[in-house]
Amino acid sequence: MNVEFNHSQTPEPHIARTRAILKKYPEIKGLIGRNINTFYFIVGIVALQLGIAMWVASYPWWLALILAYAIGAFANHALFTLIHECTHNMVFANRNANLWAGILCDLPNVLPSSVQFRKYHLKHHAFQGHYDIDADIPNVWEAKLIGNSFFGKAIWLLLFPIFQLTRPPRLKEIQFNSVWMWVDLVVVLAFDIALIYFFGWTAILYLLASFFFSVGLHPLGGRWIQEHFLVYGEQETYSYYGPLNKVAFNVGYHNEHHDFSYVPWNNLPKIKATAPEFYDTLQYHTSWSALVWKFLTDKNLSLFSRTVREDLGTMTVTKSSETDYFEGVKIKEAV
Repeated sequence: MNVEFNHSQTPEPHIARTRAILKKYPEIKGLIGRNINTFYFIVGIVALQLGIAMWVASYPWWLALILAYAIGAFANHALFTLIHECTHNMVFANRNANLWAGILCDLPNVLPSSVQFRKYHLKHHAFQGHYDIDADIPNVWEAKLIGNSFFGKAIWLLLFPIFQLTRPPRLKEIQFNSVWMWVDLVVVLAFDIALIYFFGWTAILYLLASFFFSVGLHPLGGRWIQEHFLVYGEQETYSYYGPLNKVAFNVGYHNEHHDFSYVPWNNLPKIKATAPEFYDTLQYHTSWSALVWKFLTDKNLSLFSRTVREDLGTMTVTKSSETDYFEGVKIKEAV
């Protein structure tokens, strides 16, 4: 079992590949943009989840759990991927409109997360693997606590959102408090209270279970292992090319996303199709279910199976903004 993270002395791997791809295939710049149709998917999935929650309110609590595992988890996971699109401002041209769209996604999640995710995720792209900035890296104490046992890793997946909440205090250069965070909190909690008042606890149980299953001990939980865990050697980022991309808005195309983080979900497969020689040589996953099982049973995999680095690359840490450069394509994101 690893007792510490893998330490790298090299810059994160995506900037160099992005430049190489654009040098050979400059037409990929044309894939960068926004997809307004994403908002219609947001509205439809939110309506579906709320409709099921209201319907199941009249039935036993155990039915709510079954539906949450079989249907709700996929719907809530889809909403997380759409929050991700809003985070990169790939739905609307207006930043505030994207923030409101993310908050709309939060309603079936019971717990507000979209605004805070936005803060930390953009830093994850700019400073992948930097322990003091990248919230995607587990805490050292977290990795030591979970260890490499089946039971420990199963508990970690089951309570994944709770463990994520423990990471912000260690992060530097990121201001936790903001007006938008409070807006998100008030809107979502007010909605939760209204749902309980009018439909009872079974409705909120369905949504809460959907939330935890969507990111935890479920085949969908394989996504969190897939993205950056060192399953094969020291390759830091992995894509997933399996069937669940159909219901997860191509979120499995993770190498492609890190290489071109402002290409919307519908265009991500086009990156691989345009530049296959850059991706076919990388290790990838085809089954989230199989990956969850491997993670749980393989003693060589633990939360320490991640790469950390001190090298900040060419990016400068700022509290107000971060900028990505794609060979002349400059995209600025306010955080």
